[in-house]
Amino acid sequence: MQNLLVTGYAAHELGIYSQKHKALKYIRKACINKMIPLIEEGVEWIITPGQYGFDLWAAEMAIQIREQMFPQLKVSIIHAYANQEQGWNEDKQQYWNKIKAKLDHYAVVSKQPYSGPWQFQARDTLLLNKTDGMLLFYDEESSASKARFIKEKAIKKAENVDYPLYTITADDINVIIEEEALQMMDYES
Repeated sequence: MQNLLVTGYAAHELGIYSQKHKALKYIRKACINKMIPLIEEGVEWIITPGQYGFDLWAAEMAIQIREQMFPQLKVSIIHAYANQEQGWNEDKQQYWNKIKAKLDHYAVVSKQPYSGPWQFQARDTLLLNKTDGMLLFYDEESSASKARFIKEKAIKKAENVDYPLYTITADDINVIIEEEALQMMDYES
């Protein structure tokens, strides 16, 4: 597997409205924990749709992994339409610009501004065609998310070709929280 699609919850689907939210520490750690073994096994590109939320956090973590461990790793964001970030507030736009400056590749599927859900469908089709597997932050038993649509498409693709689907769930996040709590208890003892 050379090209890994990484996507999942939008920030608002998790109730996260600030880069300072305490859950981000654990989400980022879970992302790193899942990506590193896949990179060690041969992933060369981390590709994400770049929506504000897990997509951008994953891109940020992939850039960090590249800077600290795997300089050969490439990071790409492919937006559904032009100027997708235009409606974001200033903090989100600054965060986006910081990530965009460090990308190896950035593209948009539709060169026009938002005009309909077909742009997301075209983006998802392109991403699934250009990747060999997916890392998805999504939990069937947790909150609803648009991520379920791309998961369904990935499962359908996997019926015909080898397309592994790796997941990050609420349980993965809870394990990290519990491990950190235990480490703090050991430290305080």
